[in-house]
Amino acid sequence: MVLDIPRALRDLARAVVPLSCAGCGAFDVTLCEPCGSLLRGPVRRVEHDAPRLDPVDGSPLWPVWATAAYSGTVRGVVVGWKDRGRTDLDGVLATAVRRTVDAASVDLLRSVPPGAAVQVVPVPSTRASRRRRGREPVRTLAREVAEHLADRWASRGVEVRAVDALEHAPRAARGARDQVGLGARARGRNLSGSVRTRRRTRPDTGAVTVLVDDVLTTGATLAECARAVRVAGGTLVAGIVVAATPAPDTTAGSPSRLCADP
Repeated sequence: MVLDIPRALRDLARAVVPLSCAGCGAFDVTLCEPCGSLLRGPVRRVEHDAPRLDPVDGSPLWPVWATAAYSGTVRGVVVGWKDRGRTDLDGVLATAVRRTVDAASVDLLRSVPPGAAVQVVPVPSTRASRRRRGREPVRTLAREVAEHLADRWASRGVEVRAVDALEHAPRAARGARDQVGLGARARGRNLSGSVRTRRRTRPDTGAVTVLVDDVLTTGATLAECARAVRVAGGTLVAGIVVAATPAPDTTAGSPSRLCADP
């Protein structure tokens, strides 16, 4: 008999710290079926529900696709994954962003000029967040988006790769407050100038950029990252997030336009 070491270790970990659903707490499951179903609803365009994404320089509003509404159970799942060490949710959220890529890929491809390369860039964490979490979970999502786009566009000859191109500027990172609890205007002021491109992994000139994040609230974070990409000479074409805060005038967490799977 051959001992399955990884399975034995997982069983031991469950015995010491029982696994529970990240959404409702149900015993011995990463995410139960009812909670998981909330990540399998219609993918939506949500940029019009994020007031800080509205450009003030006359540039066009770029599309952002979301897998789910950031409320209730979904909020608990994302917070557990990002801030409570639930790395067992990596696969669940990877599946969710693949669904989003499937729904967005046809429209996205129309925004890619012939011969252009596509860079999938994660929204960076602050140094304090990296120390607290021990990792940058959004990088996992960005790699998943890049790999899935590359698979879907392989026959079109489009080069896609994940690039860790952004970081928080040290001075701004020390001065910026946590975004939680801030309104739309306050988020914009709080983040202005806080993100820059990394010297070693700057966006390539001529490449187009897809930003990836876990949550879209007011859009201040994505807008600041888009600014940094443009300053470096990159072209921003879209954003992909796991969840988006529902607009105040929507019901049942149903922001913006539905996206049909191609």
